[in-house]
Amino acid sequence: MDTLTLNEQDPLEMLYDSVKAQRRLISGFGGNPNVPKEKFLDAQNPKHVAISLNGEPTLYNRLSEYMDLCHKHGMTTMLVTNGTLPKVLEKLETLPTQLYVSVDAPNKEIFDEICRPKWNSAAWEKFDQTIDLLPSLDTRIVCRHTLIKDVNMKKEHISQYAKLDNRADPDFIECKGYVHVGNSRENLSRENMPWHEDILEFSNSLAPLVGRKLLDESPPSRVALIGNEIVPIPIPEATMFFPEDLGIASPIKHLKVVQ
Repeated sequence: MDTLTLNEQDPLEMLYDSVKAQRRLISGFGGNPNVPKEKFLDAQNPKHVAISLNGEPTLYNRLSEYMDLCHKHGMTTMLVTNGTLPKVLEKLETLPTQLYVSVDAPNKEIFDEICRPKWNSAAWEKFDQTIDLLPSLDTRIVCRHTLIKDVNMKKEHISQYAKLDNRADPDFIECKGYVHVGNSRENLSRENMPWHEDILEFSNSLAPLVGRKLLDESPPSRVALIGNEIVPIPIPEATMFFPEDLGIASPIKHLKVVQ
């Protein structure tokens, strides 16, 4: 985004709009004879909410209200943050079911190179404060390392990541390979995408330094999970329910491409 002017949408309205959009997204499966009807109907009311992708979610000043409403509707919340607003995390009245922190650089030099903070010249210092804050947050914590070949996953970086992970003391560490898509193609090449074997080598070197082990892996996603044990996330018991007439989002009309 190129502005800090934010649209503070009502959290309940935003939740309902999200569910209606999800219903629109899966609407085509309703006519597929291979899709069990009961599963299609069950999917109308999602059980998990990922709060990520559209910018830094901790900029939304009603984030606690939104997550509280999600939990009251029987949904888990996964909040993904770059960790540059530690005070926001510290003051959250409602914590997410799971907090993902992007730990994409082992040191300030590489952080400034690949993250390129636009608004906050002290971004690394704020991120560093978040690392020390994490052990005090009473929720499930994940440190995610998005690994870029020849940039932030060299052998000498592994011990630096381990120092950050040991300070954060997360429940899980996720090592995921960079994918050459989106705006990143302007700065990186396909050669910067690590193979799954590279991810496993990195993860197996990191695990003993943080007193954990390799728990799982997904070759198609080029991702490995480090931790002590896999524990399922409990789904909150619903105390609020979606209106029966909530409906579905209106279709989006796309403009024709002019050649």
